[in-house]
Amino acid sequence: MNWYLQSGNDSDVVLSTRIRFARNLKELPFVSKCTKKDSEEILRITENAINKLGYGLKFFKLKDLDDITKLSLIEKHLVSPEFILKRNDTGAIAINDDENICMMFNEEDHIRMQAMSAGLDLENTLNLLVEIDEKQEEILNYAYNDKYGFLTSCPTNAGTGMRASVMVHLPALTQTKNIGKVLNIVNSFDMNIRGIYGEGSKSQGNMYQISNKQTLGISEKEIIKNLKIIIDKVVEQERLARKLLEKNQIELEDNVYRAFGILSNCKKITSEECKNLLSKVRLGTDLGIIKEITDLKVNKLETYTKPGNLQKFLGEKLEGYERDIKRAEVIKQIINE
Repeated sequence: MNWYLQSGNDSDVVLSTRIRFARNLKELPFVSKCTKKDSEEILRITENAINKLGYGLKFFKLKDLDDITKLSLIEKHLVSPEFILKRNDTGAIAINDDENICMMFNEEDHIRMQAMSAGLDLENTLNLLVEIDEKQEEILNYAYNDKYGFLTSCPTNAGTGMRASVMVHLPALTQTKNIGKVLNIVNSFDMNIRGIYGEGSKSQGNMYQISNKQTLGISEKEIIKNLKIIIDKVVEQERLARKLLEKNQIELEDNVYRAFGILSNCKKITSEECKNLLSKVRLGTDLGIIKEITDLKVNKLETYTKPGNLQKFLGEKLEGYERDIKRAEVIKQIINE
């Protein structure tokens, strides 16, 4: 089963963990300074490395992927929207069947490797990525400086080149109007908090990404330790907010069951409305109010109701209005499985 369909530690609040390393090849200029020939050479070198690396990774050039597959990769948080938009002719990815390991080539850096897992699992996810990185470093010649660490296209990524991020679901903090305070506290502890698709994106379905800012002058383990302290506090605050909501049980039950009722019976539904309703349904299942479906089904609903993944799931290309009708059908299908 793919990682994004699973549950993990603290998965009532923490949906997923992702750790990313930025790496560059010593012998070639940064992507922003690359010629077309340089970009092709980067792909040649990295594809050769992937073929030797193992882990079931398969190499694909972006220009060989169809638009629905690219959108699906964005929706699963395997690639960045900017990568697809800007690097279609020069970019490539390597991905395994479980989709918990994914690399982007010729993104902002030559290599952006990442490992993902369900729930809060920072240490194990880091260990997996370090293992992959060390094996790849035996094959490739990384750009590294004794003083500054791994050299990256953007100075804010230099040092460890590591970005650790955790996706959290915070519906109760939103409903109790405490979300602003929590977001400000996270920012004050030198952490980024962003929408579901990273920098520049908005929160959808009460989901937020929390990640480290500092990468230089700090070790990978220190980054993980600091991030975990913040995530534990956010989880604690969201659970306290849920207890507040439970004090008015009838209102809470009415709220989540109305959402479940619309999802179960609608004949058409937009992606945005679906996300907002699923946020309430997830809250209902996590609190044990909605017993008709499990968290795993909610994960499946969240994945396969997004435009790209919906079309991949059905194996057909659909226009907007058609998608809204088919989305309602798929929701019923998954709920009744």
